[in-house]
Amino acid sequence: VDLDVLKQELEEFIPHVRNISDSSIRKMAGRDLVRFKQFKNQGIAVKFGRFSQKENNQIRKNIEEFLLVTGIDSAEKLLFTSRYPEDKETINRLKAEHNFCEKLSEGIPRPWRLIYYRARKIFDPNNYKGRYSKEEKEKLKKYHALHGNDWKKISELMSRSNLSVAMKYSEIKSDVNYGPWTKEETQKLMHAVEEVIRKRMEKEGANPLSSLEKSRSEISIDRETLYQKLPWTEIEAKVGTRYWRQCKQKWTAILTNKMTRGQQLYRGTKGLQAKVNLIKRLYEMKVEDANEVNWEELSSAIGDVPRAYVQAKFYKLKVSCVPLWQKKTFSEIVDYLFEEKLPELEEQL
Repeated sequence: VDLDVLKQELEEFIPHVRNISDSSIRKMAGRDLVRFKQFKNQGIAVKFGRFSQKENNQIRKNIEEFLLVTGIDSAEKLLFTSRYPEDKETINRLKAEHNFCEKLSEGIPRPWRLIYYRARKIFDPNNYKGRYSKEEKEKLKKYHALHGNDWKKISELMSRSNLSVAMKYSEIKSDVNYGPWTKEETQKLMHAVEEVIRKRMEKEGANPLSSLEKSRSEISIDRETLYQKLPWTEIEAKVGTRYWRQCKQKWTAILTNKMTRGQQLYRGTKGLQAKVNLIKRLYEMKVEDANEVNWEELSSAIGDVPRAYVQAKFYKLKVSCVPLWQKKTFSEIVDYLFEEKLPELEEQL
């Protein structure tokens, strides 16, 4: 089929398809186009972003059923076949015979590639190994000296996931400062964030930042641009003395301070009221999974603040108030807060 025709058909479902390589477009046309049209006929839109609990469960169900049909004895063998060279040929044959691509994506209105990456994250045992020991950190430094940024190779040597070793190395590669932020560090962070936002807006054709005649006060951008999907490892490299998670937390604090004009929204009576509002709004949403929560909308329950601030406050609430919260589902946590903690907070208020 003509490539331009494929692009046109896929564009209905994936608006940014023209930025994707030709080979990827042909793969998507084979794996996704028929599925997307079927979902459209059912009135279901193609989704992007974070996976919901329902979608994660569907992936688990699809994998379990495929293992039963083929006799492959583990999800790790199915999804990380290169780790089992002696079984590779047999597994690949079974995947082809039993239409692995179709089975994995069954019932999930997303591009196949994203479903596959999500499945690998769920079923990779190397993702669930806890904190790095001192010995592991030393090994990581040694392997990086030998193999550079070949995270796939290093992850195999460390028996950790690619993302895990890359992120951990970013934390330990230099003398990271763990104390209070200096004025110089804060300025570096603000300049780094400004730089990546400028680049993004210019690339997207939104050019308010490219005109030197405009003063800073005249520049206006969507507030979501200030904190959503920023390239934190790039920002970390520009700051130099802090790792990416510290940069993200500090930037959230700076934004919160700016957006609230320095008011202490989470102290004293205001803090109690914010907790009450947050619990009530979460309970009213009746969602089963944290990924389904519109955190942007919820920010108004506390004040005009970034979504990360609201998520952090919810995390503190559940950790401090909900016994055995790790073993509870999201909806069970919200129900507990509403039934047990809310009356206490309202009484204090």
